[in-house]
Amino acid sequence: MVQWFTQMRDVPSFDADLLRRYDRAGPRYTSYPTAPQFHGDFDAASYREQARRSNAHSPARALSLYVHIPFCRSPCLYCGCNRIITRDQGRAERYVAGLEREIGLVAPLFARARTVVQLHLGGGTPNFLSSASLGALLACLAHHFRLSEAPDRDFSIELDPRFIEAGYVAQLARLGFNRASLGVQDFDPAVQRAVNRAQSIAQTRTVIEDCRAAGFRSINIDLIYGLPRQTPAGFASTLSEVIAARPERLAIYAYAHMPRLFKAQRRIDPAELPDREGRIALLRLAIETLRAAGYRYIGMDHFALPEDDLARSQADGGLQRNFMGYTTHGNCDLIGLGMSAISHIGDSFGQNFRELRSWEAALERDELPVWRGRVLDLDDVLRADIIQRLMCQGEIDLRAVERRYGIQFASYFRSALQQLAPLAADALVELDRERLRVTARGRLLLRIVAMCFDRYLPQTAAVTPELYSKVV
Repeated sequence: MVQWFTQMRDVPSFDADLLRRYDRAGPRYTSYPTAPQFHGDFDAASYREQARRSNAHSPARALSLYVHIPFCRSPCLYCGCNRIITRDQGRAERYVAGLEREIGLVAPLFARARTVVQLHLGGGTPNFLSSASLGALLACLAHHFRLSEAPDRDFSIELDPRFIEAGYVAQLARLGFNRASLGVQDFDPAVQRAVNRAQSIAQTRTVIEDCRAAGFRSINIDLIYGLPRQTPAGFASTLSEVIAARPERLAIYAYAHMPRLFKAQRRIDPAELPDREGRIALLRLAIETLRAAGYRYIGMDHFALPEDDLARSQADGGLQRNFMGYTTHGNCDLIGLGMSAISHIGDSFGQNFRELRSWEAALERDELPVWRGRVLDLDDVLRADIIQRLMCQGEIDLRAVERRYGIQFASYFRSALQQLAPLAADALVELDRERLRVTARGRLLLRIVAMCFDRYLPQTAAVTPELYSKVV
């Protein structure tokens, strides 16, 4: 399996006609079941029970922490993240105090011997926090959890280059961070005006240089295609500037215009958005440009240099996918901290309250701020395993699945195989009695393949058809 995927991973076949025909809405599968299947029956008591079971079953299993920092100084109109627009630094200090209360409630649920090998601060804008607030947060985490000091630990933070003072990145390194993800989206001034995000190349280069000087071992750049006023010429210029900085990883996201769900997007003029042909042209430009520059296509919207841990992990079969995207540390319990954060403990998901006031109110009562979640049944676990393997390795060993779960694949997944039939006819997948493989033609349509195994999708899509973005 690994040998096959090593050969195929960096050569997705681009077929515009296929992309047009299969460009429909679907989940991104950072979890299965996906968040719409979470429910309020999963509460704080459920979370505590799942933590207890995890300790009993895997007392030495490593931990991954995600901390959500919701604050942004100004709204980027394309954004669909859960964030709060403010310039009041006092709100950040109060929020960190709340995080410290939550950490104090959550950490004792997990055995002290369990080491945190991955930490990620996302948002929002994590660098909204002052150096002092960030230092206090890391000190609290270090007091309550056993933070890894190993060279291969993965401590990362999302940064907005527009709001970083001199010395801030060096402080991040002193606190233990060794990876950074920088939002860029597009350097074209016309696009930046359309989405309310003015960001210069010089600002971005300075932060990248500061990260290199501070010893960060990996930098990721986020770009978006399909934004208003975006053109192939302008996007090509952005790609050229980014490649010149040689980040170890890039994420090229498709803009999802969903104004019914995200109020800020209502300020974007739909007439200024590229049409489907324009979006496909931008995607093709990105793929071909990055391949020529030596980046490997990891999957979905992620690219990495061959020597980066992400590419190496995919090559040896260890790549995982979770709420932070593709990761090399998937075999961990994931603890989400902060408003809206999602945890993945054992065979369960738990999500915190999305609204700041509800999250704060629970903590003021010394309660875990758990809003909803789900305990996975055996069918969920099986399908989650299959979808994970498809999204990360592009192949399923059918006989291994049968042995692991005690099923007959063809019988158990009769409906999924029926849905796969037209994909096989279009050569997106190859299927025999031993294996299901995603072909080079299907690499850009991984979500479509995974959707065949999602038993909840037909009902969810029927009730809330606007919930998911298009796959292209």
